[in-house]
Amino acid sequence: MIPDPVLRQKAKRVTSIDGSIQHLVDDMIETMRAVSGVGLAATQVGVPLRVAVIELPGEDVITIINPAIIERHGERIITEACLSVPGYQGELKRSVFVKVKAKDRYGRVFRVKGEELLAQALEHEIDHLDGVLYIDRLESPEKLWRLMPETSEEKG
Repeated sequence: MIPDPVLRQKAKRVTSIDGSIQHLVDDMIETMRAVSGVGLAATQVGVPLRVAVIELPGEDVITIINPAIIERHGERIITEACLSVPGYQGELKRSVFVKVKAKDRYGRVFRVKGEELLAQALEHEIDHLDGVLYIDRLESPEKLWRLMPETSEEKG
């Protein structure tokens, strides 16, 4: 979470996909699911490596190691939140379509194409690996707002 300095560092490339990377990926998937997230970057768990996981509802987990955006198109305004900036959400611009080149958890190079939510998740997690948070992409401070905490009555 903010203000952890690792969130602001550019993550290092993974040079060898070994057992420690496999363990990291497994831990990240477990953590992402435990907090009902769509994606999680290694920097969010204090590990400055270019590794992220994404899981859209009803889809398989996508693991991206050393990802690079190689193509993007369009622009849309979306509302975004982040586990590293709890209690807030903001309005910002993201691409409609993104193509990313990366390695999977077994070291195979692949490309993933995403639109809408997947494009957003890919950009969001790769931003994390570059030390960028979604709040850095807001056009103005007025585009960020605090989420209302649940009252005890709403919690049931």
